[in-house]
Amino acid sequence: MTELSHTKSGVVAGLRIDHVDVIDFLADIVPGDWLDHLRRTRPETRSQAQKSHDALFTPAQPIAGQVTRAERHAVAAFVALLHQQAEAADFHLQLLQELSPTWFSAVRSAVAAGVTQGPYGKFPAGPLSIENQEGLELQLSDALRAVLGERLYAAFHHAHFLVFHPRDAAPERVRALEAAGWLPDDIVVLSQLVAFLSFQLRVVAGLRVLVEGWDEAIAVPATRSAVSQTVSAGPPPSSVAGAAPVVFTQAELQWQAWLEPLDESALTERHFAGLVDAARAKSPYFRLLARDPDTLGARTRTDKDIFYNPEAGLPRAERELAAAAASRYNGCIYCASVHARFASHFSRRKDDVQRLLDEGVQVNLDPRWNAIVDASVALSATPPRLNAHHIAALRNQGLDAQAAADLVHAAAFFNWANRLMLSLGEPQYA
Repeated sequence: MTELSHTKSGVVAGLRIDHVDVIDFLADIVPGDWLDHLRRTRPETRSQAQKSHDALFTPAQPIAGQVTRAERHAVAAFVALLHQQAEAADFHLQLLQELSPTWFSAVRSAVAAGVTQGPYGKFPAGPLSIENQEGLELQLSDALRAVLGERLYAAFHHAHFLVFHPRDAAPERVRALEAAGWLPDDIVVLSQLVAFLSFQLRVVAGLRVLVEGWDEAIAVPATRSAVSQTVSAGPPPSSVAGAAPVVFTQAELQWQAWLEPLDESALTERHFAGLVDAARAKSPYFRLLARDPDTLGARTRTDKDIFYNPEAGLPRAERELAAAAASRYNGCIYCASVHARFASHFSRRKDDVQRLLDEGVQVNLDPRWNAIVDASVALSATPPRLNAHHIAALRNQGLDAQAAADLVHAAAFFNWANRLMLSLGEPQYA
């Protein structure tokens, strides 16, 4: 089993990778320190996040697809470098160097062609078009394409799109992967991998800022004007069943997959273990993710603990607000609809939640909700731009360390969820 050779503060050089909690490792968390105690208050989140990592990078029971370890670590290193997290990239590059020295050398060349800032991209034609932002579409040279091969070349394009402009999702992107030899199971693994890293890297970034900025006294400037400009004014768009929504809404939506979900009658005990709740077998989204059941199972348990754990920390309404804010910023209309409804239900502030959907993440709500939205959005930027000012604003609004950590995890998780929902299908009115 590969050993990690570089030395990090508080971590013993040469630790075997199968013994490493990767978030602890990358965030420099050591037994007994402040962050260690903080993470131990959410042991299920901690353990299931690591199980998600293990299921993606060292699967105990490979599924029928063909995603190799080298492909997984090459994509992971590429994604980490796009997020400007060098230590995370080194983690995967060390492993990739053993698996494929040729790809090891090619990853940095690919990153050099793709570094930018996100999210950007286009919304469906309609009122949200005013928020469209142009941005980089990855272009790799023919020489680099030859080195990477068609599969990894296509995977890097998919990863770059998911990292920076997931709102530009379209079925043609899935078809491009299929043309390069990616099977449906492979595509689910690839999207899970990039989406999971979008969570893991943000948890690391958020925890680092939290520990560095918690005790600092920082003046927090006002960030809101008295009135926000709505972008969805005008006649209400069509909400006919089967129509694609073109605005953010609290209506219940359905989701149409661009790949064939598993047939409910074909689900095995392993698939049901991945679904966690048997009722999820009715959902095409979860039956599609069940193509990689071990990752799905760990992901679902991570989700449940982040949002449903009632022990202290951030109130459920504000965890849902963080999820809705991240989804609004990234452009996931489906995720925003679900978690805006939850935020409305638990807060009894439906009109304020709707204003977030209508007016965007700069909406002026109240000081506490503004601080939560701002921190969630800053963490959702690529690369993340959460800083000590955001932490100070949260403290000024009465959040303790556990509540701030819950916010980090809730916002980070929806950078995972958004990228799955957007890359594998599209919403429709029910």
